[in-house]
Amino acid sequence: MENEAITAYRQRRAAFEATFERHLAAGVVFYSADGILIDDTVEIAPGAVILPGTILRGHTAIAAGCEIGPNSMVRDCTIGDGVTVNASQLNESRVDDGVKIGPFAYIRPNCHVGANVKVGDFVELKNSDIGAGTKISHLTYVGDSDVGQRVNFGCGTVTVNYDGATKFRTTIGDDAFIGCNTNLVAPVKVGDGAYTAAGSTITNEVPADSLAIARSVQVVKKQWAAKRRKSRK
Repeated sequence: MENEAITAYRQRRAAFEATFERHLAAGVVFYSADGILIDDTVEIAPGAVILPGTILRGHTAIAAGCEIGPNSMVRDCTIGDGVTVNASQLNESRVDDGVKIGPFAYIRPNCHVGANVKVGDFVELKNSDIGAGTKISHLTYVGDSDVGQRVNFGCGTVTVNYDGATKFRTTIGDDAFIGCNTNLVAPVKVGDGAYTAAGSTITNEVPADSLAIARSVQVVKKQWAAKRRKSRK
């Protein structure tokens, strides 16, 4: 007699195969079943493409025209039409039509990602509302934030939302431009159409259509490096 672990595996495998065949018959596109796991509670619209290494868990719904994977995990999410998820993880969130996610993005619970948003490589979202058309292309953390439409996040932006005891929210208006390596120290607000200069640490409100520069003045000490090299010899 086979042991309990083997029996449980066979049962899980049979359940997955039944779910896989049901989606295949309904018109979901699979190029390979390698590494794919789909809970029987998942809904997938006909025409959606599920690539190898994709795991769909819980009460997830995938709309038509989506391409999910490879190597992606989506749990308890609602995914709109035409969304691309490449090598990324999504949890307990809503993603509207036309969004492009990944590679290597991480969407944590309680996020709403608006239509046609770009969530690029090594971007993390947490408990945030991202307005339509916003671009968060790479190496950025957006947590506990309300972000408007058509906002541009420069590389290396961080919403500084936790002081060790309490979480605070960041608010960014429509059409704002957040320069590379900006720290937004919550609670803080950036108004519609405002800019932050690259390398700034923003601690006070930035009014609409304004530019905030919060960085030290550059000092150049001429020939300092040459003198140092000479002294070391």
